Amino acid sequence: MNKKETNEIKKLYTPANCAISRICGCYVDAEKNKRTELKEAFLSLPEEEAFKYFTIFRSGLSGSIGKNLVNMEFPLSTEEEGGTQNFLLKLRDSQLKDDALIEEFYDKLIASYDYGENYYIILIHCAYDIPAKSSDGLEMYDASDFVYEFIQCAVCPVKLSKAGLCYNSETNVIENRSRDWIVEAPDTGFIFPAFTDRNTDIHGLLYYSKNPEQMPERLIDELLGCFIPMSAKSQKETFQAIVEETLGENCDFETVKNIHESLNEMLEETKDEPVPFTLDKYQMKRLLETNGASEEKLLEFDQRFEADEEKKNPGFIASNVVNTKSFEIKTTDVSIKVAPDKTHLVENRMIDGRPCIVIGISEHVEINGITVRPIAAQTQALEEDVD
Repeated sequence: MNKKETNEIKKLYTPANCAISRICGCYVDAEKNKRTELKEAFLSLPEEEAFKYFTIFRSGLSGSIGKNLVNMEFPLSTEEEGGTQNFLLKLRDSQLKDDALIEEFYDKLIASYDYGENYYIILIHCAYDIPAKSSDGLEMYDASDFVYEFIQCAVCPVKLSKAGLCYNSETNVIENRSRDWIVEAPDTGFIFPAFTDRNTDIHGLLYYSKNPEQMPERLIDELLGCFIPMSAKSQKETFQAIVEETLGENCDFETVKNIHESLNEMLEETKDEPVPFTLDKYQMKRLLETNGASEEKLLEFDQRFEADEEKKNPGFIASNVVNTKSFEIKTTDVSIKVAPDKTHLVENRMIDGRPCIVIGISEHVEINGITVRPIAAQTQALEEDVD
């Protein structure tokens, strides 16, 4: 799924476009006990509650593709009878009306979700009559050939509200506020099947994680059975290691700056694409080759990438491996940040026998918020005084 497709699904979570037919929920305490459950038609909920659920499920489709939202595929074995994909398909097809299947889903999630506090599992069934699109991209709501039927799960922390004072309008006094258990925005969740190319894809799902560096691997493995791609942080660290190892002695200041500039140019050229730009094996190899990698090192790169392909790593999402907001240089004692389109202002030079980072500056310079005159301006002023 890409960003346009997730946004299309998010539009269903409004009163005017609501496609939710049924909602189920299970409140679980810190000891993994089911405390209370909810099972009913979504449209029977009070309007205020429905709005809050809309917000929760839109939150479960927020963030960046490749970071918070990760497309995952099922191994073929999971689609056989008794497999995880087969189970989710049965749950979807039941329209959440089979109590035994719902309880089994709760039990599997609770058993595999390592979370030491209270949380609320919410599960909805939706049926989206997909509008056709005209040649100019406009939706034609009266022309539809397909229905996208799916389930979405959100796992929300339930935490005690903060202590404090409040105003009691009935007694007209300031008093201690009662503390309530509040259902917060989801930490994790998924949508199944995936909505790929604006249609049903039963071979994959879209997974959501509020913190992309803390994906519950056991939950994904045992409940969903999907391949888990590298996180954004792991992609960045792996990319950096490959660049350092493959370039070897050629991994110098100018080379890394050139790689940074090349990646930013690629991202700029593809910024309007719905799918995030991904560096595959061949693009990565070409990038390293044009920046001085030796034949021997490129051979090692091929072998490493083949091993990654066996782990179902499709490549590196460019926005995960390059900082699009700044070009950062760090030494043991100094850290410098430069706008990504101003890297030409930074150079690596030898001055008096020492390697130095040299930054070209304009006439305006500030130090701790205080405007100072550049050295050249000060020197010129002194020369004028001497004259």
